[in-house]
Amino acid sequence: MSYRIHWWADIHRSAQTNLRLGCTLCGIAGATNAGGFLAVGQYTSHMSGILSSVADHLVLGEVQLAIASVALLMAFVLGSMTTAWMVNWSLRRQMRSAFARPLLVEAALLLLFGIFGASINSFASLFVPLTVLLLCFIMGLQNAVITKVSHAEIRTTHVTGLLTDLGIELGKFFYINRSQFGQKVVANRAKMRIHALLVGSFLAGALIGAYGFKVYGYISTVPLAILLMVVTWGPLLDDAKNGRLVQGPSEKPSVATLVPGGD
Repeated sequence: MSYRIHWWADIHRSAQTNLRLGCTLCGIAGATNAGGFLAVGQYTSHMSGILSSVADHLVLGEVQLAIASVALLMAFVLGSMTTAWMVNWSLRRQMRSAFARPLLVEAALLLLFGIFGASINSFASLFVPLTVLLLCFIMGLQNAVITKVSHAEIRTTHVTGLLTDLGIELGKFFYINRSQFGQKVVANRAKMRIHALLVGSFLAGALIGAYGFKVYGYISTVPLAILLMVVTWGPLLDDAKNGRLVQGPSEKPSVATLVPGGD
């Protein structure tokens, strides 16, 4: 197992590589979310808010806006489904690039967004809705990758959950065990560190993404795409060298059993 960046998306996992990949994807999610808001005026990873907006629009009789919000939810779900399809298909064929493939798709979509983003301003009525759908799809795609990689221990776009878990551990950390009876309350410092790093990575990415879009515009997403390509390079190249890039050596699910969730 290698800890070099171009192997972070390998199927052979460790807690350290999970955290490194998780922080990287959190940063990319933050940058995409913040930059996307400046581009189209919509946060694309906040599914709780979008679902609430469905109810609001329905109650206010704004059926078209409610349908648009449902479409955003479906785009996020479709992104997650796409990751599940790609990962499970690849694992059954013993491909090392099972987790890298969805990230490569994300890189390609971010690259398209960065290169052709200027068209959004020229044809706003057409491209803004499509861009919001695209960004929601990307968020679902990415969140599903790290969820499967870490066995649901790490999320990259669900900052509400990360802050909740961090708050729980901080509550334990500052709890004063005065009484002598019962089990002492002890914080899980490793978990606290992980969640703090993930939240910090998301914030740092959001700052970079917002600043990058403000100064450089849509092209600021290109470095994000390049970073994802670097992360996926090792497993994809290994599969290409060993003839597994398109079709694995067999249908035996031996590799899939290493990762829960394989079909």
